[in-house]
Amino acid sequence: MWFDLTVPEAEETLAFYQSITGYTSEALDMGDYDDFILYDLEAKPIAGICHARGVNADLPAQWLVYFTVKNLEESMLRSEAFGGKIVSGPKTAGNGIYCVVRDPAGAHAALFQPKDPA
Repeated sequence: MWFDLTVPEAEETLAFYQSITGYTSEALDMGDYDDFILYDLEAKPIAGICHARGVNADLPAQWLVYFTVKNLEESMLRSEAFGGKIVSGPKTAGNGIYCVVRDPAGAHAALFQPKDPA
């Protein structure tokens, strides 16, 4: 499982979370700007803090959980069949593809399908 937070000013938000958690971070080159990987107290990567730009421009400003699924296309169809809405995507991300859905109650989550290990 993975979490992302997408906000207009990622540096300020990163500083906030680092100050209250003691977590460390590493810049992730996005071309014209950096997003950030957040590491917990055991130096495990646990989350991303991202600018609301580029591929992230249409994501909501909330902590977004990423659920790993076997078949993204099927999960997207089932989401809509059960009253959800596709908010963003599908999009390519480093080692897979993902989309963001809104469930019938209005909460957002991402569905992530890793690339086939070949």
